[in-house]
Amino acid sequence: MKLPDVAEHITALADRLRAALGPDAVIDDHQRLRTYECDGLAHYKAIPALAVLPDDAAGLAATVRACAAAGVPFVARGSGTGLSGGALPRADGVLIVTSRLRDIVEIDRENQRAVVQPGVINLDVTRAATPHGYYYAPDPSSQQVCSIGGNLAENSGGAHCLKYGFTTNHITGAEFVTSDGETVRLGGKAPDPTGYDLLGAIVGSEGTLGIATEVTVRLVRLPETVRTLLAGFPSTDDAGAATSAIIGAGVVPAAMEMMDALAIEAAEAAVRCGYPEGAGAVLVVELDGPVAEVEQQFDEVERHCREHRAFEIRIAKDDAERALMWKGRKSAFAAVGRISPDYIVQDGVIPRTALSEVLRRIDELSGRAGVRVANVFHAGDGNLHPLVLFDDAVPGEAERAEEVSGAILDICIEHGGSITGEHGVGSDKAKFMPRMYTEDDLDTMQMVRCAFDPDGLANPGKVFPTPRLCGEVPGRHRGAHPLQEAGIAEVF
Repeated sequence: MKLPDVAEHITALADRLRAALGPDAVIDDHQRLRTYECDGLAHYKAIPALAVLPDDAAGLAATVRACAAAGVPFVARGSGTGLSGGALPRADGVLIVTSRLRDIVEIDRENQRAVVQPGVINLDVTRAATPHGYYYAPDPSSQQVCSIGGNLAENSGGAHCLKYGFTTNHITGAEFVTSDGETVRLGGKAPDPTGYDLLGAIVGSEGTLGIATEVTVRLVRLPETVRTLLAGFPSTDDAGAATSAIIGAGVVPAAMEMMDALAIEAAEAAVRCGYPEGAGAVLVVELDGPVAEVEQQFDEVERHCREHRAFEIRIAKDDAERALMWKGRKSAFAAVGRISPDYIVQDGVIPRTALSEVLRRIDELSGRAGVRVANVFHAGDGNLHPLVLFDDAVPGEAERAEEVSGAILDICIEHGGSITGEHGVGSDKAKFMPRMYTEDDLDTMQMVRCAFDPDGLANPGKVFPTPRLCGEVPGRHRGAHPLQEAGIAEVF
């Protein structure tokens, strides 16, 4: 299709959507569209042909139907805080922004559920549930700004997922718009609905199967007590050993977070969190639950920290001190901007017992490449977030940073881990999928995507290194498909 035809196609679609949703719901001005050119991963940018901001679920479904009828690809976007390019727009497509769907429909105390629209901010669910004695457990570092719809799409995690699990463990139902604009309900308030687990398929599908317009989440009872400890260690080896010892002793903290010296330096420059001076690593451990259980476990945690060379241990006396301990960790990603003009936030997973070895290898890799790496991570479940620092203004630095970033993921895979724990695959990590999965694995995954989205319109080009052509017989084929020759798709 020639470019003028595409432009005319988009103009006709814009007119149709304005008539259906109102003029303020459709954006086609180039400068305004630049607001949406990337998500939290600014390394990848694309200006959408059109942005649509529906006011309700019916408007969102109507937008998807219009895109399907016109054969125009669409991408869903929440708050745009994702770190894998999952909400990267298509230059020839429509960006459907859910930020106006921000109603908390219901707080159901009796069933321990909340029903919310996808644009609701993560932390606002807890704020609404707290007066009823409950809260929402998944807590990404961006929880003050990230949306529930985005959390569902990426299967987001957070510090307290060590004990309570990821987003998938806290979603029991969803209203979902399929790629042809049909609205379906999956699950509900019941703990375990019958039939195929279609809800499990859409959580973490990164918008490639459709768009959620309402989400039912599980609420957790506020704990009887919470205790938080911060320990300073000479090195990440010592802190990693303490982490393994604590978990090995049968203690499962609500959260266990680690930062290395470079990450501490950044946090101090940004928020003056006052972490132990001279620490090679700090460990933040939080326990919650019944008072007697927490007191016993807290003694265990403190003992293991001291046995593994913690030179300073601080115990929060109140909520204010607890907030200060968490301040440095919660602001770590943004804080790195104080010590480096550019950086890549990576996300990989390894077994806890491999922490010390993997961190040493990352340090060796950093030294050889001349690229600094700050480490901030969920130590308790082995979810690493290396921050690869560089200056894009210096020729060659961005390329070296990309190489180091990819090599870190290779190290994670080598140690039995994964290329992502909670940030998703998106645009950034699609090229790494063949390193974890065979061609048959990838083809099977894409057959599921094709079952939901046979025309390939929902967030195309994400997650998989090359899109499978829906309708093609699985397996190798002779000769090139026209789309394959054009470099648009590959037949596996």
